[in-house]
Amino acid sequence: MNVSDVGGDESLVPPLTVWGVAMCVSGTLITTENAIVVTTILATPSLRAPVFLLLISLGLADLLAGVALILRFLFLFCVEPSDWSELLTSGVLVTSLTASLCSLMGVALDRYLSLSHALTYGSSRSRRRAAVLLLLVWLGACVIGAGPAMGWHCLGEPNSCSVARPLTRTYLSLLCGGFLLVVMVTLQLYAGICRVARRHAHAIATQRHFLPASQSYASKHSSGRGFSRLILVLSVFVACWMPFSLWGLLGDASSPPLYTWATLVPAAGSSLLNPILYSLRNKDIRKVLVQCSNLKSSKRVTSPSA
Repeated sequence: MNVSDVGGDESLVPPLTVWGVAMCVSGTLITTENAIVVTTILATPSLRAPVFLLLISLGLADLLAGVALILRFLFLFCVEPSDWSELLTSGVLVTSLTASLCSLMGVALDRYLSLSHALTYGSSRSRRRAAVLLLLVWLGACVIGAGPAMGWHCLGEPNSCSVARPLTRTYLSLLCGGFLLVVMVTLQLYAGICRVARRHAHAIATQRHFLPASQSYASKHSSGRGFSRLILVLSVFVACWMPFSLWGLLGDASSPPLYTWATLVPAAGSSLLNPILYSLRNKDIRKVLVQCSNLKSSKRVTSPSA
């Protein structure tokens, strides 16, 4: 929704809509969910492997996306809309989506390296490399997100607008082209994961006569579950990111705004699904959360007698 869409006096705050309520609720859920994940990892000294650094980065990026949605709601329905608020929320959202997508690529790279270099990956050297990589990712995301505030906007030239105002068509095309490149690289990494997993499964199959029957069945069952989870992750990843990446390249300012929202909502919705697919399914993180929950329950039980 743009400032120009509000009828009458532009100084009036527009009335609250269903879309506004949904924006506020989803932003709050995304922020809360990812804050829990980030706090849990940071507060647990044992969670310092490269994968947890990547999950912290992913959680921070998605948390920032939730904050961007809340800010967008506040600037649209609680205070008088202005150009600077549009530039601020657009920049924060671009930064968060860029960092989130690059972090997802980093998670795929981590899974590939942990399979192909199982004996050496996870050392302190690998953690330092992951930290440097994430620092570069966030620096790049912040530079890209600063584009609207640095002049890559169409507030003064409506004809140069893209499907996502106030971003220019050139800026959004470059952004979506980069998104597609990251998506393709991530898919290639997952294809490599499948190849490595098949080689491991073949190596296990050739040694089946050395294993007990129950252990052989357990290995096969675990492998099947692994591929099912991989297919689920890939399906959600492509469904969330591919529509907006393609629409940003193909659409223009004359296209119906509904199409833009229909493709942008899944991209933002990935911030709600990522903690479930990548962090809360991790057994180490789940163990910490269960321990915290049990500790709180025991305190509630003992507090009356105290």
